[in-house]
Amino acid sequence: MSDTDTDELDAVENESLESDKSALDMLGDASDEIGDEFDEDDGSTRILNQAEIDSLLGFDDDDSPMDETSGVMALINSAMVNYERLPMLDIVFDRLVRLMSTSLRNLTSDNVEVSLDQVSTVRFGDYMNSIPLPAMLSVFKAEEWDNHGLLVTDSALIYSIVDVLLGGRKGTPAIRIEGRPYTTIETKLVERMVQVALSDLSSAFDPLSPVSFTLDRMETNPRFATISQSGNACVLARIRVDMGDRGGRIEVIIPYATLEPIRELLLQMFMGEKFGRDSIWENHLTQELHQTDVQLQAILGEKTLPLDELLNWKIGTQVIFNTFVDDELEMRCGDMPMFKGPAGQKHDNIAVKIDKYIAPESEDDL
Repeated sequence: MSDTDTDELDAVENESLESDKSALDMLGDASDEIGDEFDEDDGSTRILNQAEIDSLLGFDDDDSPMDETSGVMALINSAMVNYERLPMLDIVFDRLVRLMSTSLRNLTSDNVEVSLDQVSTVRFGDYMNSIPLPAMLSVFKAEEWDNHGLLVTDSALIYSIVDVLLGGRKGTPAIRIEGRPYTTIETKLVERMVQVALSDLSSAFDPLSPVSFTLDRMETNPRFATISQSGNACVLARIRVDMGDRGGRIEVIIPYATLEPIRELLLQMFMGEKFGRDSIWENHLTQELHQTDVQLQAILGEKTLPLDELLNWKIGTQVIFNTFVDDELEMRCGDMPMFKGPAGQKHDNIAVKIDKYIAPESEDDL
């Protein structure tokens, strides 16, 4: 092969290599464009950030309202009973706020502002896991309802009430000491405030149903303050207490099982609602019932016979009863025995004198 042929062959190979390289470059650019379009059109390959994950799961910040959950948590809580189905609870807790404002002012001899942040529905287990520690948990019992509730005092309010009751200076925030349990003095001072709050809570429920809330025990570990199953729905009321530059929060959690005895009263839209009852119609119906004609049957005698003997009866067959002239006859209204009395005659008519009243044997007969 000559040198000219060798040079032509090398030129052909170089051109083929360059064409292959340009084809690969074009293919790579096309794949990048397709990938970009796929990422723009279909976000399945995009990685979610932490905020989007929290929004999907429904884990919002602590400052966000609890009733504005979304995502998976919204689906989980969709079967939970909403407190708005018990409208009277708003009135009860508004009354509690007004009563506590006066009571805490008398207790602390200071200007106390009490406000209701929100009333919501939570699951008991979720709430117990979300309590910021350290905190003081007061378990109280509703005597008339024979069940329990929980009153949680956060650490900010604990140190604030201790500082106020022990003569702390105004305008200075309460000193918060971490890493130690509450002392006996702090526990006793907080217990005084809890007793006042429970007394006001009893007064708030008095217009609906008289109830006495008594303090059962005080705990600092949520595990020892369990009063209900973790999945049970509870009503949670968040109450803010401000004493100048100091203050904190009280949270009252009452399981729906505790409120069950007065559930019908809590369903009222306003105090004294009759749920559609009309007293005028009830009185008219009562008067008409008193004027209703009722048929009474006097039983002269009863006898039990076999069916084959009954089928053999003919005209003229005599049936003998064990009833005498002086026996008392039983009078019935339908199948219900009502009275007993002797038989007689009055104005050429057979009559029965009511002598005894037959009381019903059981409630099923009523």
